[in-house]
Amino acid sequence: MVYHLHFLNARNALIGLLSEARAATREAVARSCEHADLPPFDLVICSGDEVMTGWGIGGYAPAPGQIQITIDPARFSAEIFIRTLVHEFHHLIRWDGPGYGKSLGEALVSEGLAGHFVRQVLGGAADPWDAVNPSDGLARRAAQEWSRRDYDHAEWFFGSGKIRRWSGYGLGHRLIAEHLARHPEANAVTLAHTPADSFRAALRKLNASEAEETPPADAE
Repeated sequence: MVYHLHFLNARNALIGLLSEARAATREAVARSCEHADLPPFDLVICSGDEVMTGWGIGGYAPAPGQIQITIDPARFSAEIFIRTLVHEFHHLIRWDGPGYGKSLGEALVSEGLAGHFVRQVLGGAADPWDAVNPSDGLARRAAQEWSRRDYDHAEWFFGSGKIRRWSGYGLGHRLIAEHLARHPEANAVTLAHTPADSFRAALRKLNASEAEETPPADAE
């Protein structure tokens, strides 16, 4: 397994956690490699405030073979670092297939698969953003806007607009769960290179289930 670790540490912001971050990276790689073949990658670790609320860390896989992890050094947790890195590892794998994607549907699938990969590798409950229950009607809106490339990623996934924070993650997680319920032989690894449109049937099922659960407007 080939990877290169780069600390942006000229101002010593990360000086107190270098060894912990190296050890956590090794563990994340080892545990992920028990389930999937990871492609070679460069991992950049820096300090900053672009982190997930409550976790003190943020991850980003901007291109094939690249991961950036931003840390709030005062809140560093090896366990959370590992979970974040495993999530990004699935994006790495998908980048070498269809890619992360540019449309809303592709982003929902990529994030949903990454969340399920974390559970496949590490177990435990879904991460907080994956556990968000999307508001009524959001799955229907996602079906209508599935192919749009001008969607607002920050609104869908980070709550910068009218959509509840992290709803894109929650919807993506439920989308993949629905697909896995219909295809129990599959998992996040075997689906890593599956085109996003293959999951549209699962979204239709979610919409149908939501319609069945929603009472008529005049119901008491």
